[in-house]
Order: sequence, then C-alpha cells, then structure tokens
Amino acid sequence: MEKTYNELQITPSSEYPLFLDFIMSLSDEAIEENEGTLILRSEEELQLVLFGVEAFAKELTNALGQEITLDTKLLVKKNEDWIAQYRNSIQPLHVNDFYIHPSWVEGVVGKKNIIIDPALAFGSGHHETTFGCLMLLQNYVKEGNELLDVGCGSGILSIAARKCGAVVDLCDTDAQATDSAIENFKLNHEQFNRIWTGSVQKREKEYDIVVANIIADVLIMLASDLQKAVKEGGLLILSGILDKYVDKVESKFSSMKLVEKYQKEEWFTLVLQRN
Repeated sequence: MEKTYNELQITPSSEYPLFLDFIMSLSDEAIEENEGTLILRSEEELQLVLFGVEAFAKELTNALGQEITLDTKLLVKKNEDWIAQYRNSIQPLHVNDFYIHPSWVEGVVGKKNIIIDPALAFGSGHHETTFGCLMLLQNYVKEGNELLDVGCGSGILSIAARKCGAVVDLCDTDAQATDSAIENFKLNHEQFNRIWTGSVQKREKEYDIVVANIIADVLIMLASDLQKAVKEGGLLILSGILDKYVDKVESKFSSMKLVEKYQKEEWFTLVLQRN
C-alpha cells in the first residue's frame, strides 16, 4: 500500500445528482457523499478528474442558463487505511421488508436481505430514485411475474424483484454495469433468467413488469420501446425523474394509465399500466 493517497473534494452549488453521475462515469473509485460534498480518493492522480468536473460545470452553466460554481480541494493525505474508514461510514438501509447492506455487515433475520457493496459503484439503494423503486416493487411484484430491469446498474432492483418471487431479465448499455450485476447476483445467491449489454431494444419478449431507473431525458427517448416491452395490462415503473421534468415524462407516456406517483425529496417514481 502506498504511503499517501490523493483526495478530491467537490461541492457543487447546484445540480448535485448530475455531478455525482458524471463523476461515477469518470472513475471506478468509490465515492463518498458528505452533506453536499463528493469525495473521491485514489492512489492514482486525480487532476484529470478535476479538470473534467470543472469543464462539466461550465457546460451545465451554458445549458441551464444559470451559474453553477464549484468548491474544490485536491489534497495529498497520509494513507491510514481509508478503505476501512470508508467501509465504516456506510450505513445499511431499511426499505420496508428489504434490508440493503454491504457484505461486511450481517443481514437481519426476517428481512429480505440484499448485499450490495457501494465500492463496486452503481446503485446501493441510498439514492431517492432507487429507494422509490424498492418501495414500489414490494407493492406490485407478484410471485412468478416476469420482470425486465432496464439500465440495471448494480442489479439491486432485479435482485429485489427476484426476492419478491419474480423471474428477472436485466440489461444495461454499460458492460461494467452488467458485470457488476452478475457479481451481485452471485453475492446474493440469486439467479436471473437473462442479462445482456445493450438497451431494451434487444429484448425477446414482453414482460409483466418493466422497471427503468435512468434519467428523464433517456426515459423520454426510450418511451416507445419501454411501452412495447410491457404486456397488455402490465406495469411500467419509471424513476430517475426530477420534479421539474415529471410533467414532461407523464405527457410522453400519456397512452398508459397512471397508477401511482411516488415522491421522495425532489425525485419522482411513476407506476404506469399498459391499457
């Protein structure tokens, strides 16, 4: 282990979720979230990440028509086993019957335990959109349902659906995500039916439930394919929708019946039914 490591602290003035997603796309390192500050640690140099984030802030400022500023610090610190410190900072999460926890924390008897290690990147359940999907999956997934998880990330939603009795397929356009999902299924001793790298267009059938926790713009772009993937009378669960975009998403999916609209903070999750 190196004697020192690099630490990059980034505090955006606004659009925090976009910066989190952007940094995750730049680095495979674990990211700590601390009261509006994103902390990235690595034994590798982080100057290029800082340069990319600053450029991203400028692009967002131009695109949104409002100034977005960053408070950044790039530090070199003595290595005192920060991985262990990071692990100690991760809190397990209760979502009704689900208990999401890292592999170094024991599960809870009587709960549907889901093991997700945040250091593997992708969703660990703590984000409002993933939380919303986990809440709603418990309400709507029935034993034997066929479910497709579009943009699966860590596979947390597919694993949750499997623990509710569904037969699951999952896909993501990022090969790193599908690899992560496969490992997480093994970690949870669960099985999926089919997984592929690519989008919903590669599906081979229709499903009782389709869940897509992405971002509003991508949901809108995939609207036709997502709706076609749902069986007649089946459900489509959409998440990753900021409050300022929810009307736009509802309008795009207006041919479907709105069954439920769940809100946590500024994020919405929609349950729609194919007529």
